[in-house]
Amino acid sequence: MKKISDINGKWKLHNGVEMPYLGLGVYKADDGKEVINAINWALDAGYRHIDTAAFYDNEEGVGKAINKSSIPRGEIFVTSKVWNDDQGYEKTIAAFDKTMEKLNLDYLDLYLVHWPIKGKFKETWRALEDLYNQGKIKAIGVSNFLQHHLEDLMQDATIAPMVNQMEFHPWLVQKELQDFCKKNKIQYEAWSPLGQGNVFKNPTLKAIAEKHGKTEGQVTVRWDLQNGVITIPKSVKKEHIISNADVFDFELSQDEMAQIDAMDKHERFGPDPDEMS
Repeated sequence: MKKISDINGKWKLHNGVEMPYLGLGVYKADDGKEVINAINWALDAGYRHIDTAAFYDNEEGVGKAINKSSIPRGEIFVTSKVWNDDQGYEKTIAAFDKTMEKLNLDYLDLYLVHWPIKGKFKETWRALEDLYNQGKIKAIGVSNFLQHHLEDLMQDATIAPMVNQMEFHPWLVQKELQDFCKKNKIQYEAWSPLGQGNVFKNPTLKAIAEKHGKTEGQVTVRWDLQNGVITIPKSVKKEHIISNADVFDFELSQDEMAQIDAMDKHERFGPDPDEMS
């Protein structure tokens, strides 16, 4: 198991960059006051990792919150993603420039290809490699890439992805994909870790949570981390943001981890990457 210490903990990517293993996702947070407040609460609670995307249409608010924070920029890990319509070499470079203008930041910590768009993602990746080599991005990766997408990408890539951000929750574990990523030193990261709130309706998670005096959400975030998976639960509510990070004073047993693993049904709440591409 990777070392899990506290909310400030980080795991090292294959290029040596350290990435906080817990972050705040801001999907569906309105640009402006809502996303700014969420980030302020997260930073106050100790988070140092914010995950946005061009598609979320809130990069401007994310940038304002980070730039106005008293926390030095170098201590905050910021991720964004290139959207499907902007894929291809030239369009990706232009999309990155637009993202940086909206964020009003000098560099990005992690830039991801949002979905594996067929016939385009290799050229998109080539653009990310160039931006990385120019020092504009500290790390590059992908999102929603299944094993065959990764294998296809890596045939021509000069830099292997450092991260693969996937839908990941107790109903969608994709152990073989995780193992492939581990073998190739690609850090696995979870989006929708709470299964769109479904973890709060599950009796197995409820029983484990009651045993530890925790919520089902906290148990799930802890399960992510003990699986070596970086996790970015999203919320715009202060109490939930604080609660999602309160996972460092307990540990799940091997039996409890196995119980949660056994819930896997290969069930998606989001799109199938093969259907998106």
